[in-house]
Amino acid sequence: MTFQQAYQEGKNRLQSAGIDSPAFDAICLFRCAFGMDRQGLLLRGEQEAPVKQTEAFFHAIVQRCSRRPLQYILGEWEFFGMRLAVGEGVLIPREETELLVYTAAELLSGHPAPRVADLCAGTGAVGLGLSRLRSDARVACLEWYEQAYSYLQRNLKQYGEERVTAVRADITQGDSAPELVDLNAIVSNPPYIDSAELPLLQKEVQAEPPTALDGGSDGLDFYRSIASVWFPRLKQGGIVAVEIGETQAEAVSALFRKSGLMRLQVHQDFNGFDRVVSGVYRGK
Repeated sequence: MTFQQAYQEGKNRLQSAGIDSPAFDAICLFRCAFGMDRQGLLLRGEQEAPVKQTEAFFHAIVQRCSRRPLQYILGEWEFFGMRLAVGEGVLIPREETELLVYTAAELLSGHPAPRVADLCAGTGAVGLGLSRLRSDARVACLEWYEQAYSYLQRNLKQYGEERVTAVRADITQGDSAPELVDLNAIVSNPPYIDSAELPLLQKEVQAEPPTALDGGSDGLDFYRSIASVWFPRLKQGGIVAVEIGETQAEAVSALFRKSGLMRLQVHQDFNGFDRVVSGVYRGK
């Protein structure tokens, strides 16, 4: 079997399985198995493909046909120019979350050497992204669940240097990480999906950890914890930026306003959906 035949067969199988983007997924898995991108496929497509690598490629195709997330099969995913380690037990970084990073960096423009807490950090995507835009920031990435925390540690080891640290903590508990006070910023992409909606999600999303998705009966449980536990740890004038579900802007804004935020803003992502709520803490 040639490289071209292997790629075409893999793409056909994905298409038959109803995968939304069979060509994209096939070339990602092809590159992972053979170390060859589209240009390499054009140049070497008629050459015979090595048997072991071909077997690995089709094994990955079978996994993808079963709706295992592409990112978990690859073992990594790009975010903010980094290739972050991902796998079962951790939320997959998504492109729209980059808006959260840019928003926080902009709001921190008047804060030299800011102290930042990234809550529900998962892979560390948000905290690491922010540290790339603000090299003077000291970022603590908080994660409670063991599998996610292991990916956080791996990614911080590769990209975080000493100014980004991993903290094992349950952000819903008032006594968690007591050393994190006098913060200049809180950023978070917390679980925000209504519990009742979880069984209705795309199969690939259901493969991600429910602990990273389930926001309680109204999707707002973690925003309440952020407001009650973490707002008091901000300095006066500190900033908050959180990712939200596309229908949650009004509810999250109202909750945060009652909890001491002012200058609330709703930011839309590249698809035109409400994606981030931000504000400034007015103090106790």
